[in-house]
Amino acid sequence: MKLHELRPAKGATHNEKRIGRGDGSGHGGTSTKGTKGGQSRAGYKRKMAHEGGQMPIQRRIPKRGFNNPHRVEYKVFNLGQIDQLIEKYGIKEFSLENLYINGLINQTDKVKVLGTGELKAKLPFKINAISGKAKSSIEAAGGTVDIVK
Repeated sequence: MKLHELRPAKGATHNEKRIGRGDGSGHGGTSTKGTKGGQSRAGYKRKMAHEGGQMPIQRRIPKRGFNNPHRVEYKVFNLGQIDQLIEKYGIKEFSLENLYINGLINQTDKVKVLGTGELKAKLPFKINAISGKAKSSIEAAGGTVDIVK
């Protein structure tokens, strides 16, 4: 046996199916696509969610509710949580930068402080929003509040 005599085993390889190369190829005429209709023509693409003429599921199921495009989502912290965060992370100023550095918020999050619980620490706050009760509790504890936009 020589190198130029090597070939694959019988039946291991198949001839490529050459479509549309005449009737003698066995794949001429309609090129194995059947007769007529979108699927037999060039450029056919199945439409997303097409269910063969049956009413698609996104049209069968009714729409519900209202999605307000102007809604502002806040990451909420209660006064009771803030004391725990101060102990755990050693926060000297409750600001967006400190919360982001400690992995408590994402960079684009907006922060709102609510008045549930009690605050014992005297801290400066630099946040996006605050409730009236929380603001009065912070100022009573000796802290300051700056609203950042």
